[in-house]
Amino acid sequence: MQVECPNCHKAYTIPGVRLLWRRKGAFRCPNCKAPVPFDWSRNRNKTASAPDGAEAPAEGGAPTGNFLKDRIVRSVRDLPPMPQIVDEARRIMADPNSSFGDLAKLFETDQAIAARVLKLANSAYYGISGQVASIQHAAVVLGQKALGELLTLASASALLSRKLTGYRLAAGDLWHHSLAVASGARAVARMRRPELAEDAFAAGLIHDAGKLILDGYVKQEEAAFGEFLKDSQRMWLDAEREILGFDHSEIAADVCERWKIPAHLATAIRFHHFPSQAEDSDLAYVVHLADATAMMIGIGTGLDGMRYRLDSTAMPFLGIHDEHLSNVMSEAIDFTTRTTQDASPA
Repeated sequence: MQVECPNCHKAYTIPGVRLLWRRKGAFRCPNCKAPVPFDWSRNRNKTASAPDGAEAPAEGGAPTGNFLKDRIVRSVRDLPPMPQIVDEARRIMADPNSSFGDLAKLFETDQAIAARVLKLANSAYYGISGQVASIQHAAVVLGQKALGELLTLASASALLSRKLTGYRLAAGDLWHHSLAVASGARAVARMRRPELAEDAFAAGLIHDAGKLILDGYVKQEEAAFGEFLKDSQRMWLDAEREILGFDHSEIAADVCERWKIPAHLATAIRFHHFPSQAEDSDLAYVVHLADATAMMIGIGTGLDGMRYRLDSTAMPFLGIHDEHLSNVMSEAIDFTTRTTQDASPA
């Protein structure tokens, strides 16, 4: 929608999704601060409605990108906070005086998490399929580090298994892609930044959580996305930013605060498409390269996968060469295939 400030005559383009809840109103001109009226009903026969779970903004709110982003983050209802058990488990694992038993007892306080942990522990990837009958047994057989990994997977599995119609991802596609990126990021880190291996796995697992939040909005503006992407030189992220005012990686990073994710992981998630824009974040480069690798091998790619661009500085920055990528691909395929064979998200 095109509007013009009546005072300074500066023209603005306002994507329809920013006017989801109101037919008409006004916003303050960033140039001269004068009110700029708009009337969306003249441009659209039917007023768009917010996706389920979103709340109407207060009268007089300015329909800017930041406004919509703040509203979306505040109104997210489909993404609950990460279970309290995750925070407690991290505390236990960070305590040098803790034991396998302490961690196992914590798992057993949440039966839903415990069930998913056991399902994953018995998957083909860990080589003990059908042999683990209790959390205590899993702790002893797998060790604390692997048990911590299982906790992360179990917490994310149900969340990431949804069907995303806006992004053209079938049920389970995002889960598979997230597993590939998580394992690929860990593999990259082990080669060049071994101290980041576990953080790389965690960041890779939830790097695309923003798609869960934006899917309804993307679906609602399907025609606008299609028109914008007729230009083959444009990236999917360009479309998100033009039509929504922000992209899924920004939203994911903002929601990390709700989940109490450490700041350096949130930074890597925010810049995982453009790691060179992140200051002092090797982790952003690691997740970016793993994401690009997962796209190359076609694991869980949706509409946006066809427009993915590898940052030309990523491989030189990490000291990764083509022969290394083959190993990353193999790790991603193996981990994703074997983890999901017997442990699809519940």
